[in-house]
Amino acid sequence: MRLPKRKTLFYVLITAAIAAVLGILVAFGPPGLYAKSESPEFCGSCHVMQPEYEAWFHAGAHRRIKCVDCHLPNDNFVQHLTWKTVDGLKDFTAFHMGRVPENMRISDHGAKVVLANCQRCHAETISRINEDRRCWDCHRRLSHKRTGAIETRTP
Repeated sequence: MRLPKRKTLFYVLITAAIAAVLGILVAFGPPGLYAKSESPEFCGSCHVMQPEYEAWFHAGAHRRIKCVDCHLPNDNFVQHLTWKTVDGLKDFTAFHMGRVPENMRISDHGAKVVLANCQRCHAETISRINEDRRCWDCHRRLSHKRTGAIETRTP
């Protein structure tokens, strides 16, 4: 028995809608999880990130931006979401396996992302200077370990 074309189209559309809703739920988790995981409080909720969170909290102008604004690619959403997933899973795994180093250091990829985001936000300013150096070569206090209240505790 063959279904009429209209009914077949209806079932295909219903199936596609259900697949889309399930896909979005899988990609973004329960409602609000994506937005919550973009917040600095989420990043700072892990005890190994607490010093970095405190340094960010006391960091003046950068205090108004989120961790993901600097630490994830922001030139397109697909790249942002991909690296958010990769970095998040890497951090989650390292934390739960007890492999978080005492002195956390940014990876080469992470440094490139941060530098690109610095250049994106401060494009007008850096257009007047030598762009061959990394921003933190001169702006050493931008490091989480050398910012705000943390500055006074670091030897």
